[in-house]
Amino acid sequence: MTDTAFHPSALGTVDDLKLRARARAGVIGRSERFWRLTRLGLDVLLLSCAVVASNLASPAAKVPSGGFLWPSLFMLVALTVLVSRGTYSRRLLVDLLDELRSLVVAIGLATMAVVTLRVMLYSAPQHTAAETMRLAVFATVYLAAGRIGLDLSRRHARRAGEAVPTLIIGAGNVGHTTAKRLLEHPELGLKPIGFLDKEPRQDLATSSQLPVLGASWDFERVVREHGVGQVIITFSTAPNEVLLRMVKRGEELGIGVSLVPRLFEKVTDRLTIDHLGGLPLLTSHPSNPRGWQIAIKYALDRLLALVVLIFCSPVMLIAVLATWLSLGRPILFRQLRVGRDGRTFEMLKFRSMQLNWEVPVPGQEGKPRTMSVEIEASTLPDDIAPGGVEGGDRRTRVGTILRKTSIDELPQLFNVLKGDMSLIGPRPERPEYVELFESRVYRYGDRHRVKSGITGWAQIHGLRGKTSLSDRVEWDNYYIENWSLWLDFKIALRTASAIAGYFAEVK
Repeated sequence: MTDTAFHPSALGTVDDLKLRARARAGVIGRSERFWRLTRLGLDVLLLSCAVVASNLASPAAKVPSGGFLWPSLFMLVALTVLVSRGTYSRRLLVDLLDELRSLVVAIGLATMAVVTLRVMLYSAPQHTAAETMRLAVFATVYLAAGRIGLDLSRRHARRAGEAVPTLIIGAGNVGHTTAKRLLEHPELGLKPIGFLDKEPRQDLATSSQLPVLGASWDFERVVREHGVGQVIITFSTAPNEVLLRMVKRGEELGIGVSLVPRLFEKVTDRLTIDHLGGLPLLTSHPSNPRGWQIAIKYALDRLLALVVLIFCSPVMLIAVLATWLSLGRPILFRQLRVGRDGRTFEMLKFRSMQLNWEVPVPGQEGKPRTMSVEIEASTLPDDIAPGGVEGGDRRTRVGTILRKTSIDELPQLFNVLKGDMSLIGPRPERPEYVELFESRVYRYGDRHRVKSGITGWAQIHGLRGKTSLSDRVEWDNYYIENWSLWLDFKIALRTASAIAGYFAEVK
């Protein structure tokens, strides 16, 4: 049997109706519909509570109550904006910070709309702006709290077992990478159950431990037997017409269908779609590492680095004293790293380990440079980045705390002031490893298009130390091509949250 033998009508009318009912009443339908309706209902309820709370607070603010006419319009505009932004639509991945930004945008537009209409249509009292702003504050706080609670509930439910059985079409490199991502993040609510592929990659069979459940002609059987609620189509040897028929069949059965596009490495969050007859033309608009926006980012980096240095100076003084008492001199660890455009620089850290030896820097005889035990590049396991504690664990108790809290990274703020690094960007690597990785890891050299960072997109996703190097490069290149001030803000916020979480555990 060949791929072209896929016939959706092969099961017959009765079996087909049973399959449709199963798909529509399956996990994906119940779960997604429940969470979407819950999100909408919760927003309506909390907006109503914000209106009541704002009116009740009017006497305390010595402002007359605005009644319910204009607050009702405020609610309507806010909900309309949220609907237009796809807040209540079916989505696979929901980012809490992006959700909160949508809420702030909706509340801001509703505030402007109500104030403008009241001024234009009526002789609005002087307290109109204050009254509407008070309602906006209540609405923002209530909706944000509700969305955070809903996100925590959804994550808990998914981790507890509420997951959508997900079928992956294509058992090649991209298909196995997709399965790996889903298995690593159960909070996404998609549980891969296997692949469909007539010619799967045998060398990748053990990478995800998922079975190949058949070929394209087994599509409906697999959907029926496993209660599939989501299909992800990656790269496959099946002809286009066969893939198109599976997409159509999945849509008919009420199953969610997602596609991994060709040349996905160059698909960014900023896309325009034009149509040449029936042919869609996708134009990607990646950020320009040489553009003026990045130049502004680097200028802000230096300003913020100076502010953080001043703010954190007490912490740094304590770290200096603790390092000196536990390890002696030198206080700082200096190591050559590769930054933007392949240029090397000397990265600074607080020392956290005992010295094994000291080696003079070439051209700077008499000035000792601390070195850590390094594993030979040729002995590194495949796809594992160097980092963390190499060789024997020589960390002191103080050094362990400095590393876990990332306080040992604070001297890199001086690297930022000097212009060698950025606050946020790909982590820099040692020259001897860079030469090896550029020949071994796909698109490794692309990460040097921007300055290295103290924290980054890969780091906040757990890719620190001895983790997958190809994954780290993938996340780093995603950051570069999708860079925005908002993305930097999310990374900074999540970094601060991770550090605060450690201190909370210590307490």
